[in-house]
Amino acid sequence: MKLEGTIVAMVTPFNIEDEVDQAGMRENIDYLIERGVEGVLAAGTTGESATITHLEQRKMMDILVDEVNGKVKAIAGAGSNSSKESLGLVKYAENAGADAALVITPYYNKPQQHGLFEHYKMLTESTDIPIIVYNVPSRTGTDIDVETIGRVSQLDSVIGIKEANPDLDKVSMIQKKLDEYGNRDDFSIISGNDNLTLPMISLGTRGVISVVANVDPERMGNMVRYALAGDYDKAEQLHYELYNLMKVLFIESNPVPAKEALNMMGRPAGHVRMPLAPLKDESSAKLRNVLKELELI
Repeated sequence: MKLEGTIVAMVTPFNIEDEVDQAGMRENIDYLIERGVEGVLAAGTTGESATITHLEQRKMMDILVDEVNGKVKAIAGAGSNSSKESLGLVKYAENAGADAALVITPYYNKPQQHGLFEHYKMLTESTDIPIIVYNVPSRTGTDIDVETIGRVSQLDSVIGIKEANPDLDKVSMIQKKLDEYGNRDDFSIISGNDNLTLPMISLGTRGVISVVANVDPERMGNMVRYALAGDYDKAEQLHYELYNLMKVLFIESNPVPAKEALNMMGRPAGHVRMPLAPLKDESSAKLRNVLKELELI
């Protein structure tokens, strides 16, 4: 599987009964596909994986694969701070027919680097589905280091990493490590920070798993395509058009602003589950102004 382009880290829409809005989820998938994204990710951390049940998560994987129906890449969020639980989710994603599983580094328990390697090694030995490592130290408390990424990149079914460490120097170090292992062409680095996607592509990364693309998939997708094609003038123009949106969507904890943006746009989103809370009034006003500037509302 080639990991490239704009993959949307979809929000999970909830209805007034606090259930997953299955029809709304299908509507959002179709909306994103129609606007040219290369992949959609369900039940990731932007999808509130911390507060959806495993039963809900599995049902979302089924909906994802059914609605995508091969039109773009269907990627299932399948991580946990428990290796055993993560394995169960990865196996379900594989059986459901997902194209890949995104597996976050286990959070809170702060595993050692050799523990992280063993975590991914166990998953690859027990399943055949392509696996994408997700590194987001600001949320997990653990940063998978360059040497460990190099080792993990050698595992047969690990195809790439969503790197959300904001240190751009780390991207260069990962690329050099992949060169040492001789697998730079076979292992993709994907941006996990919308605002750093353009500079990361200039360093050799291949796209983004994006929050912003929930709200403006066309501009985000075009920015990435222009950058990957080497047209940095057009990519830079879109980067700055999107810059205020990239910032305001993280004015409070993700995915609170993203879901509120979709609600303002009349698209399925609904509320966030506790302990997340609704967007504060002053943040909501700033978000609305940015959406108006971009003519999204």
